[in-house]
Amino acid sequence: MIMNLDHLRYFVKLAEIRHYTRAAEQLCISQPSLSHAINQLETELGVPLFERSGRNTTLTRFGEEFLECAMRSLDTLDVGIGSLQRSARGEGVVRLGFLRTLGVDYIPGLTADFLNADPDCGIQFSFHSGLSGGLIDGLMQRKFDLVFCSEPDPSLGLSAVPVTSQELVMIVPKNHPLAGQESVDLADTLQYPAVFFAEGSGLRKVIDRMYDKVGGRPASVIETEEDEVIAGLVSAGFGVAVVPYMDMLQKLDISLLKISSPPYRRDFFMIQDDAVFLPPAAQRFRSFVLGRASKTRS
Repeated sequence: MIMNLDHLRYFVKLAEIRHYTRAAEQLCISQPSLSHAINQLETELGVPLFERSGRNTTLTRFGEEFLECAMRSLDTLDVGIGSLQRSARGEGVVRLGFLRTLGVDYIPGLTADFLNADPDCGIQFSFHSGLSGGLIDGLMQRKFDLVFCSEPDPSLGLSAVPVTSQELVMIVPKNHPLAGQESVDLADTLQYPAVFFAEGSGLRKVIDRMYDKVGGRPASVIETEEDEVIAGLVSAGFGVAVVPYMDMLQKLDISLLKISSPPYRRDFFMIQDDAVFLPPAAQRFRSFVLGRASKTRS
């Protein structure tokens, strides 16, 4: 059964006013139109909803039961309509996924600047951090509007734009033979055991390419997914590691060395699935990010 939504609203108004003429006036329709709508509704339901009481109209017990359902249904519908209309105006929630390392500074600063530029934009953000693989899977499963992580596999057909980059450094224990140097050629580290990011990590691919350029790789003693865990393992003397620069590294019992060779660049990408409609709020934020990235790179 498909009911006319206008008829439901007419029914609720008549139940409130209890008078056909006055209810019709408030609804801006004729009384015959209101009567026809109520009759049609009663026919569809198979029970009377109203009964005459002198000049007024009262609800039957069926009408009282249906009124509660109709009001609840219309309230739910109005909430949904309002939410979609706000989304159409460019308001609503933008669902972001990003690498944990970007959640320390880049994403908080980016979203704060966006909101500060237009405090009345009506946009909110939901945040989720993870690894590149999981973030891209979440994007393709429509859990996120945009994700910020390493470049996706081209075969996935996703749209990826570089928006920021990150410095990679070599970290070694304080008592390591390389600890006294300010910089290091990656080739000079091949003889030392190393702590690596886990296979499948976006950063692992970048680091593997760097080692390929110097013609070898150090022995891997431990692999893990977390930047902070790798730093802790190096501090405990398990090996050396190439990691993104983070302020927290300065607080650990390790030495930081700049990597003088090979040349490298770790880009982070803003990624979206062009096959999925991007809500207006997310479109506004995406344009802001692209504008910021353009200024930064120019």
